[in-house]
Amino acid sequence: MKRMFTDCLLATAEDCSSQSSGFDVQHGMMIAVENGVITAIGQTLPTKGFECISLQNRLVTPGLIDSHTHLVFAGDRSHEMAQRLSGVPYQDILANGGGILSTVNATRKADEDELLALAIPRAEALMRDGVTTIEVKSGYG
Repeated sequence: MKRMFTDCLLATAEDCSSQSSGFDVQHGMMIAVENGVITAIGQTLPTKGFECISLQNRLVTPGLIDSHTHLVFAGDRSHEMAQRLSGVPYQDILANGGGILSTVNATRKADEDELLALAIPRAEALMRDGVTTIEVKSGYG
């Protein structure tokens, strides 16, 4: 299958040794893809034999990297955010059974199948958001 993506905004890396932001956005780009592999990138490419798909100035970026994620854990501390936002000190949350120790204990009680079942949807959510590489931290015992 041969596809040509046209009308792309393309994020590219720059020389990060300068005072730049480390990336650049190029307008009006084309990306040729053959059998799932990018074969050419440019402002003008031959389109014969390609299915052309306009991205209508949508941004194309390299895959994102999450270099610090705790993907494998059990328990849920989302309710603590409201407490923290209302001014409850972390030490009080911890004293009432919350905090990091609550998820550490839940993780230690969970078996491998349960932890895997919890981790897969988290990884899938990261992929839907454009993350292609993750470094998984343990830290939960």
